[in-house]
Amino acid sequence: MCDVCVMNAVKDRMLSRRSFFTAGAAAVAAGAVATGTTTPAMASGHGGVVDMSHAYDADFPTYFGEPGVEMEQQFNFAEHGFNLFKVMVNEHTGTHVDAPLHFSADGQSVDEIPIGNLVCPLAVIDIAARAAEDPDAQVTPDDLAAWIAANGDIPDGACVAMHSGWDHKAVGAGFRNADEAGTMHFPGFHVETAQMLIEETGAVAIAVDTLSLDHGPSADFATHYAWLPTNRYGIECLKGLDQMPATGATLIVGAPSHRGGSGGPARIFGMI
Repeated sequence: MCDVCVMNAVKDRMLSRRSFFTAGAAAVAAGAVATGTTTPAMASGHGGVVDMSHAYDADFPTYFGEPGVEMEQQFNFAEHGFNLFKVMVNEHTGTHVDAPLHFSADGQSVDEIPIGNLVCPLAVIDIAARAAEDPDAQVTPDDLAAWIAANGDIPDGACVAMHSGWDHKAVGAGFRNADEAGTMHFPGFHVETAQMLIEETGAVAIAVDTLSLDHGPSADFATHYAWLPTNRYGIECLKGLDQMPATGATLIVGAPSHRGGSGGPARIFGMI
């Protein structure tokens, strides 16, 4: 058989296989729609993706002020032909998920968060101007009511995120913003806002661009204790909310899945 004939035969076979897989994928997608396994977020079209996770190392600020990760190289490319690190990490380091178990006796561990709750319509409440003047600013019920008046109801399955602009302080002491007495000052969610979301919406997550769902001076973690025991989860140290619209984006939460965990570092994407 001539070379050209062979090339054409291979090309025809590849096109045939491509058509088969394309048709199969379309059939699977149609079946998913027919069986109701898609979510409103998945059904929406998106034209761009934003990385919403901080890269972190031992210098990244943590709530308790101690390094949250240690890396020990056990194999290196020069000697062994590959690289491998042993990593010791505090679950609540960098951009991370707070699982319900974090502040409850028997809530969902991080591996038990339903996968459908990790693909979320994103609702962004912008308090950046207020936070620039008052580091102890909180997302209040009035902020939530104003968002709803401007954008409509909070979508079912949503992640409601606080945009305070604090992510730009992640390098250096300004992220913890502790005073001489050791009290930290950064924005968070007011407990009454968390309760309003629980009682009046179908939101499954709240997110902040700071170190805690509660604002820095909190001594009782009221928002954590109100939100997480309801088997809703939280996200802390998110970044890039200034690139997100108030509504219409989708959050993809790459939560870790270590069994029994109270949370863990996550790679999170915003789809616009």
